[in-house]
Amino acid sequence: MSFLTKLFIFFFYFTFNVNAEILKNIEITGNKRISKETIMVLGDISPNKDFNKDDLNKSFKNLYETNFFQDIKFNTENNVLYISVVENPIIEEIVFNGIKKSSLVDLLYESMKLKNRNSYTEIYLKDDLELIESILKQNGYYFAKIETLLETDDTLNSIKIILNIDLGEKAKIKKIVFLGDKKIKDKKLLELIASEEHKFWKFISNKVYLNQSLIDLDKSLLENFYKNRGYYNVKILNSFAEFDINGYFKLIYNINAGKKYYFNKFSLNLPMDYNQNDFNKIEKTFSKLENEVYSLNKLNKILKEIDTIASNRLYDFISVDVTETVKDDKINFKFTVSDSEKFYVEKINIIGNYNTIEDVFRNNLIVDEGDPFNEILYNKSINNIKSLNFFKTVNSEVTNGEEYNTKILDIYIEEKPTGEISAQAGIGTSGASFGFGVKENNFMGKGISLDSNFLLSEDSFKGKFSVINPNFRNSDKSINISAEAIENDNLEKFGYKSNKTGISFGTKFEYLDDFNFGIGTSNFYEVIETNSTASQAQQDQKGNYWDSFINLDFIYDKRNQKFQTSSGFNSFYSIDVPIVSEKNTLKNNYNYSHYFDLFDNNISTFSFFLKTANSINNKDIKLSERINIPSSKLRGFESGRVGPKDGDDFIGGNYAYAMNFSSTIPQFFEESQNVDFLFFIDAANLWGVDYNNSLDDNGHIRSSTGIGIDWFSPIGPMNFSLAHPITKKNSDKTESFRFNLGTTF
Repeated sequence: MSFLTKLFIFFFYFTFNVNAEILKNIEITGNKRISKETIMVLGDISPNKDFNKDDLNKSFKNLYETNFFQDIKFNTENNVLYISVVENPIIEEIVFNGIKKSSLVDLLYESMKLKNRNSYTEIYLKDDLELIESILKQNGYYFAKIETLLETDDTLNSIKIILNIDLGEKAKIKKIVFLGDKKIKDKKLLELIASEEHKFWKFISNKVYLNQSLIDLDKSLLENFYKNRGYYNVKILNSFAEFDINGYFKLIYNINAGKKYYFNKFSLNLPMDYNQNDFNKIEKTFSKLENEVYSLNKLNKILKEIDTIASNRLYDFISVDVTETVKDDKINFKFTVSDSEKFYVEKINIIGNYNTIEDVFRNNLIVDEGDPFNEILYNKSINNIKSLNFFKTVNSEVTNGEEYNTKILDIYIEEKPTGEISAQAGIGTSGASFGFGVKENNFMGKGISLDSNFLLSEDSFKGKFSVINPNFRNSDKSINISAEAIENDNLEKFGYKSNKTGISFGTKFEYLDDFNFGIGTSNFYEVIETNSTASQAQQDQKGNYWDSFINLDFIYDKRNQKFQTSSGFNSFYSIDVPIVSEKNTLKNNYNYSHYFDLFDNNISTFSFFLKTANSINNKDIKLSERINIPSSKLRGFESGRVGPKDGDDFIGGNYAYAMNFSSTIPQFFEESQNVDFLFFIDAANLWGVDYNNSLDDNGHIRSSTGIGIDWFSPIGPMNFSLAHPITKKNSDKTESFRFNLGTTF
């Protein structure tokens, strides 16, 4: 090519790109389904507009990336742009043949790029077929065969995709083998992993089939197991042995545990402006761990504690660098805390809420748009949303914002039915009790709770209806109103009957961080009847009563999260002060719960309960205001059937306390996320008889122990408890078994 030719080409190209021309008109041909206007919008082209070669290339790219067209041609002549297109056919239907399980069909369809009424492309079909094959393998169908048929309708420019799928036999795991320097017995490792060997009695379990997701989980479980027992350098490899003609596999895990390591020395370096005293708890943790067996969980716990302290002490933006120094079988750890770059919340997106209004979410977020981004507060916000129990799933993602120091918070939710039907029953020495309730937790999508329930036993009835608006007028104040009716018919057994009806209302709001204050009023009308078998003290209380109280609540909540709490504490105190009352009873109630772990994967709870009722004008308090120990605080005993007695009458007391300890046992149902097995010990006492000290029962502590199961079943949450008294009086009434059931609608 001559120099003059090159110069001419350069001059032409330069002129075409630099000197833009006016696009006089646009002619589009070949389009059937997609309008000319839509094509122009998609391509970002319009007449009477400057254009050059770069603009045309960009428009061509925009149209091609829509996947609406098989072919696109651009041509310009006399400042007119001619566009010729060949549309991709529209997908009329995607049919799955050979799969009976609708849930698997739904999973495959939702995972595909191609959808009904969307444009068809061969590239997407190829990608989808590979994806389907992968999903089938993940579900144990390693021998599945897929035949694809395409039925086209040239008239409508549509296509029907038919997938004939022969699933074949599921790939069963005949044997799971652990090889190498494993240090741990096979039996324990088999109990640990999710995958299971195929046995005839495990016909329901899907874990007996090859599933890559489960295999990846197995490797993670094995690695964490070893690293929590000192094997710092453990390596987990897996491979598949040859399978036989029956489709059985041998699943092999090669384990190189290595030697056991121990914690040695710890050090914590803080920025100069940090208060060392704020981190004294960390230093104490360091001293406890020295010379202990290395554990990844304990290491992560230290990091979490540092983050928590920093957040609580308003050190909002920190990063922690961990330096590990290994010598022989000892590991030194150096934790260096430094200020990190400050980030701010640019935007919060709520995605997937079709019924619940957005304000419900935002009222439960601790962080807001424009606030500094704090990961701990962000995690608490997500947990607050989970604790609403309105949603099947709650997922979140933090991405970078448009500015370099901003974050975008995307919260993805999947709504679920929020109506609940609940039932409970108890079997004791004096008969049975039954309860039923209907509740709507998210009325009109506004987060308002409507609750109606009753409890019926042989001689009592209790019904209650309540309305709670947790964010009244989008404020941080909750409003609650309730009406209830209580009847205790003890004329035959204890010589008295009480009918009580009333209404209560109040508000609650956050006064300081983690501290909530509530105030309200309750008003009750009560009729007490007695007969000749009642004690004189009871007969003296016959009559009609009107009582009105001011209710004050003080809540200090330092739980790590409201949903699935694993650490921290919650303290609640309430006092009911009489306004209008003949007896003028002053009532106090205190509850404290502390959450901690005794060992790995364990959640233990200690709780304390105290309740008092005393007249401020030295009168005897009413029978209905006397205290009984709730059945949840003293399992193994019937509620209201322990404590002081006047003849044959259980009269309750002026004072009651209970201490409870429970602990989950992860060795049971450890593979299940929906079942918890727990052990508990309860101890309680009820005493004080204001009208006759000789009837007091302060020297008899009741106690019990037992086991329980909490199960989030397919029909709703269920819990069972089996309790056995340790210490009791002969007059006490016991109740060994209790269960509760709830479901949603």
